[in-house]
Amino acid sequence: MITGSDDEWGRDPSVRFLRQVFCRIERDQKDLLDHLQVAPFDSRLRPWREATLRLFERTWAAAARRGLARDERGAALVYLECLARTLRSNGIDVPAESVPYDEEISKIFEENRS
Repeated sequence: MITGSDDEWGRDPSVRFLRQVFCRIERDQKDLLDHLQVAPFDSRLRPWREATLRLFERTWAAAARRGLARDERGAALVYLECLARTLRSNGIDVPAESVPYDEEISKIFEENRS
């Protein structure tokens, strides 16, 4: 077991940043799924998460180039929008007010539609 003082990776700023990003994404994803009343062990979650991850990887790169994903909040907003789009494309009603709106993130999706 690695203790705090033995965690060399944990001292690396980029690793700490990614840990913060993933922690925020997990928390926000859980909150959204709870709000939508999607059970944590719903068998549909795995394919939805895989599709969301593919979309997130493409979108996060574009958001990062624009400076929109510099912190865990920005990255989580991008992920939540990807998750919401994935859920909607699979027939889940995700009310607009369930996901924080960000105009710049929406522009990225609109530009990448073509």
